[in-house]
Amino acid sequence: MERRATQRRRVLKGGSIEFDGRTVECVLRNISAMGAALQIDRRLCIPHEFKLNIPYDGIQQNCRVVWRKETLIGLAFEAAA
Repeated sequence: MERRATQRRRVLKGGSIEFDGRTVECVLRNISAMGAALQIDRRLCIPHEFKLNIPYDGIQQNCRVVWRKETLIGLAFEAAA
């Protein structure tokens, strides 16, 4: 059963996660207006909140983690303050 509020579309784009002055490369696997799923190379200690950068699309978005599964991270986009 689909629990997402909006439908996501599959993509395969490079990006980065920024937190505490660090940058971790990631791959955007799917995206919607409300969130996305990312893949990282290995299990890293990624915080609950971070900034997602997708240079190809000019996206810089604050995010919060909603689920984790090994090297996959599901996130929700935070509303702009």
